[in-house]
Amino acid sequence: MTTFSISRQLPTLQQEVKDAAWRQVSVSGVASISLEVIARELKIRSEEIGIYFPGLNDLVTAMLIDAHSSFGDYQISARDSFPGVGQFLQRFMATGMAYREWAMRYPEPYTLLFGPPVPGYQQSLEILRPFMMRSISPLVGVLRELRAAKLLNVDTMPLLDASAFEGYFLGASSMSKEDLLIHTLAMVIRSRLHGMVSLEVSAQLHPYSDGFCSLYEFEIKSIVRQFIDI
Repeated sequence: MTTFSISRQLPTLQQEVKDAAWRQVSVSGVASISLEVIARELKIRSEEIGIYFPGLNDLVTAMLIDAHSSFGDYQISARDSFPGVGQFLQRFMATGMAYREWAMRYPEPYTLLFGPPVPGYQQSLEILRPFMMRSISPLVGVLRELRAAKLLNVDTMPLLDASAFEGYFLGASSMSKEDLLIHTLAMVIRSRLHGMVSLEVSAQLHPYSDGFCSLYEFEIKSIVRQFIDI
């Protein structure tokens, strides 16, 4: 397993603690994250971990921030590899493919983001919200471009109520109809791709795993045919 890390600085105790936590997730799942076990592995006292992470909640929040940030950056990089005017379809396809590529490259962070909750963990939306937004913003950005170019076929799509987005937006109740349309479509698309990726990451596809990347790409293209007039 390749330790998940977005830090390129020299190793620090703070990063070593997170790396050890990711190893626990890799071996035993998210429920296994333990400050005491990490202290024993690193041969340090729990008090030293407490300098950076006073409790499990603080450690898991830091791991989620890293995961959301990396997930968003990976999609943004893929999307922006097609900077040309009018490269709407390429940008959409690249963003969708990057969703799966990141998950397959970093299954432990993906599982922490979308798998079973860490026992006892209490999520702080105030802290996590901007990082959660970063992980979905690449798709939302591409859809906004397509909408501005009058290339989205969404006039008959039912819209989610604004309250559905309160976890992402502080001012969700005042979202415009246009914002609701874009984010509802993003939710539809992400749900379809997420289902396929989650089955693959969790090894639930046997005996269908061979060639699944091609099937995933086919699903993205079917979304294009349904919603994009290109």
